[in-house]
Parts: sequence; structure tokens; C-alpha cells
Amino acid sequence: MKISVVVPAFNEERLLPATLRSTRAAAGAFDARGWRWELIVCDNNSTDRTAELGRAGGAEVVFEPVNQIARARNTGAASAGGDWLVFVDADSQPSPELFEDLAAEIERGRCLAGGSTVALDTDRFAARCFAALWNTLSRIWHWGSGSFVFCESAAFREIGGFSQAFYAGEEIDLFRRLKRLARRKGRRIVILHRHPLATSDRKIRLYSWREQLAFVLKMSLSGGRALRDKAACFLWYDGRR
Repeated sequence: MKISVVVPAFNEERLLPATLRSTRAAAGAFDARGWRWELIVCDNNSTDRTAELGRAGGAEVVFEPVNQIARARNTGAASAGGDWLVFVDADSQPSPELFEDLAAEIERGRCLAGGSTVALDTDRFAARCFAALWNTLSRIWHWGSGSFVFCESAAFREIGGFSQAFYAGEEIDLFRRLKRLARRKGRRIVILHRHPLATSDRKIRLYSWREQLAFVLKMSLSGGRALRDKAACFLWYDGRR
């Protein structure tokens, strides 16, 4: 068994080192089983030291010139040699317990793909409420947060990976297609919840409530079409870090 951990990263010099350290520590769950694993950072056309710090953190670094999260994840996956792919965002820190739960699901043999609930690094009440709402919907609808997605490599390639038509919300589209595939194959989609993924609250800190509301309204009024517009998805692409 081999696991490929893919970290898409655009100008992530501040948070990437901690993500790589926690990922390497969490991968002890794979070592304990005698599994091989690799760590891949996809530098998504960064202008800072992301690539340098990725290599210093023990990762293989690949390059994707087009700024788009879906493309970065797909480019990282294209260079991966694992039986399973695990996508971890560069502002998130998986724990050994989360990877242990992931490995146990793989060992059971019924799971095709999955994700994890999240724990935002914040003391803001509104942010905690949002995370709780997302975690509830995630478990009900079997949607994984883009910050942590795992999938059998063959299944990921069978459905064509992340859709590059989307600049945000591409994980929801991915899970819709994965759920259809899982039903055909008699497999399961699993949302891990015992040990939520620790992830940054920076969008809440860096963007005003007016900016966040403007995005939500535009997405709602467009029927989701705004997710295919890079300019509309400025919360992911304007470079604030």
C-alpha cells in the first residue's frame, strides 16, 4: 500500500512549514502499518518561498502555472504514485489521530473516498457556528471539505479528478461524482469526525463581513454559476495571506 499526500499551495510560505510538519508526523499511522507514503506540494505559481519551503519540508515539489485550486490538486495528483490520494490544504494541520482513522477506513476495504469535519482555529462565535453548520451538512450529504479529501487513486482518475470549470466549490462537484461511482461499485463515502481537521480561520480574519456577504449573494443569485468565475471567487485568489 502506498499513500500520496498532495498539498496545493499558492503563496503559502507562512503556513506551509507547519502543515508539512504535522503531515509528516501524522503519517506515522502509515509507517506503523508498513505502508509507503509520499508528500507532494503543488506550487501554484507562487511569488514567495513556497516551493523552497516545500522542498525544505521534505516534499516533492511540482509546478502548476495557472492559479486555480482544482488545477493545482490535479497536477499534484498527476505526479502521485500512491494507491490512495489524500489532499490537504496548506493552511491545515492533520493530526496523527485523523490519519489513523483514515488508515483504518482504508483497511476495512469498503470506503471509496471521503473527507473530514473541520475545526477552525478561532475563538469567534460566528466562525464556530459556521463550522458547526458545515460539519453537520458534510456528514448528512457526505460532502468533504476541500481542505481534506481522500480518494482511491483509480476512482479519482476514473471520474477525471477535480473539475477545472470551478474556481471554488470544486470539492462539492467532486463528491457528487464520487457518490455516483460509489453506488455503482457498492462502496462507501465516509466523513471522518472523531478527530476533526485543524484548519485556519484566515478567510474570516482577512475579509470583512461585507465582502463575505457579497460573495454569498453573488453565488446565490447566480445559481452557483459564480463558482466558475475567478473574479467572483476573490476570497481564494486575490492573494491575501
